[in-house]
Amino acid sequence: MKKHGILNSEISKVLADLGHTDQIVIGDCGLPIPNGVKKIDLALEIGEPKFIDVLAILVKEMQVEKYILAEEIKELNPIQLEAVSEKMGDAKVDWVTHEEFKAQSKNAKAIIRTGEATPYSNIILQSGVIF
Repeated sequence: MKKHGILNSEISKVLADLGHTDQIVIGDCGLPIPNGVKKIDLALEIGEPKFIDVLAILVKEMQVEKYILAEEIKELNPIQLEAVSEKMGDAKVDWVTHEEFKAQSKNAKAIIRTGEATPYSNIILQSGVIF
């Protein structure tokens, strides 16, 4: 049995398989999952687990060179935006519309579904390199 880090075997495998510029998505419980993209469903009930808690754990184990958010979060969920910015530190951020976000999620290696139920609590994390 693993002693530390992410215990979810599907998430651990996805992270281990990422190469430079590969992307994964952490989404709220309403984000549509495109056909053909692996869904890792963590949702237990409305609000659990929280999007920001899942993000905090993933960024401890994943080298992120940039992240992508929907522009709409700025106006419709500024509290979540502040929490994301705090967790992401100096990683580069790209802004797209929510429709563009959903289209781009078709290229993700996996989408991790949380129980989050606040608007635009979705992020695309792009893998960097550790050297």
